Amino acid sequence: MTKDDDMSAPPALARPESHLDPRYSEPAAAPAEWVDVQSALERAELYWLSTVRNSGQPHVTPLIGVWSSGAFWFCTGAHEQKARNVAANPRATAVTGVNSLRTGIDIAVEGSAQPVHDELQLRAIAAAYLAKYGQEWTFEVRDGHFEHPDGGRAVVYRLTPTTAYAYTKGTYSQTRFTFEADVRRQVSAVSDA
Repeated sequence: MTKDDDMSAPPALARPESHLDPRYSEPAAAPAEWVDVQSALERAELYWLSTVRNSGQPHVTPLIGVWSSGAFWFCTGAHEQKARNVAANPRATAVTGVNSLRTGIDIAVEGSAQPVHDELQLRAIAAAYLAKYGQEWTFEVRDGHFEHPDGGRAVVYRLTPTTAYAYTKGTYSQTRFTFEADVRRQVSAVSDA
């Protein structure tokens, strides 16, 4: 069994600790609620993924993905820049939000992205893509990868969060969410089994 061939999905992460940063928040601001942030992550149609090139230069690209089981899931071709970046340095950040100044919420999720090849997990994520994005994003699971009917093949990654930031607008606030180290170790242990 390889490190990501565990037959069960990773455990859902416990509710992270939240910290309102008064330096970037209005006096009347309250911390964002994790349930609202998680809901926004689940509903988002588009995300921006930032990875790090071998030169140290950030690489940022828009993509679709799903928030499930306490992690951000995305896929890409094995030879695409983001896949090469993650192979050399798994640190990544997924960002989503709204393109407006006075309303909405913007979210950045920092963590570590690891490839996932377990077919049960991949089937669940393929079903989540289909439910969220429709027939255009139908994937079959073959040999630990996603395959698209047009012939494209993709590696699936799970970005496990270490820290997330929520930037609310209207009453401006910045909330930092930290995920407990022991919970992150549980997710790693599942991946390493």
